[in-house]
Amino acid sequence: MPSASHPTSELVPGAPRHVAIIMDGNGRWATQRGRPRLFGHHAGAKRVREIVEACPDFGVEYLTIFAFSTENWKRTQVEVAGLMSLFRRYITKETRALKAEGVRVRFIGDRVKLDDKLIKLMNDLEQETELNTRVHLTIALNYGGRDEVARATQRLAHDVAAGLLDPDDVDEETLPRYLDTHVLPDPDLVIRTSGEARISNFLLWQSAYAEYEFIDTLWPDFSKAEFGELCASFGCRDRRFGAVKT
Repeated sequence: MPSASHPTSELVPGAPRHVAIIMDGNGRWATQRGRPRLFGHHAGAKRVREIVEACPDFGVEYLTIFAFSTENWKRTQVEVAGLMSLFRRYITKETRALKAEGVRVRFIGDRVKLDDKLIKLMNDLEQETELNTRVHLTIALNYGGRDEVARATQRLAHDVAAGLLDPDDVDEETLPRYLDTHVLPDPDLVIRTSGEARISNFLLWQSAYAEYEFIDTLWPDFSKAEFGELCASFGCRDRRFGAVKT
């Protein structure tokens, strides 16, 4: 990827501006190779770098990845601890490269349950990359769509109670201002790897009119070429947003 000092490549006509990915299949990928699930998560983390680097090539400005859901705490203590360690190591290892390559990083999700060291790393990474504009990478960590809407509604209710917001003025344009993603455009394309055809509580509000691609490839095997094919096929979609084209 060119450095942040290089100009951003021209947008690809018809490309999705914002792609969101449910990175599924790490555990199965590892099991197929007779390795522990964490081996697959490490392989998946390496794949993230390749896909982030590929975004400018395909005209993608925003990439949001689902790293850890509010439901993932139900996994074994060993796997959860391993994932938290992986997140800390990933941030520590990748901060310099992300900053140099023009990637702005944001985290969405509820940080309350995360440990202090991880939270500090997240905050520091956001601050160190806040001036970057080449690729906007959003990492959903301890994130759930229902939880996000509930937290947003709670903040909205506090503003109503404080007299800062008239309840009669609340409409479908109001709630998004309270969501974790309030500074981001809605996703145009949502990809889920591993063959599962469900959205798993990911960006429920934001993806109301997104296009979906459910593919069989396990996340550690998801290549730049396949990513490019999906972005290219998006340009052939007829997106009407409920209207009828004449």
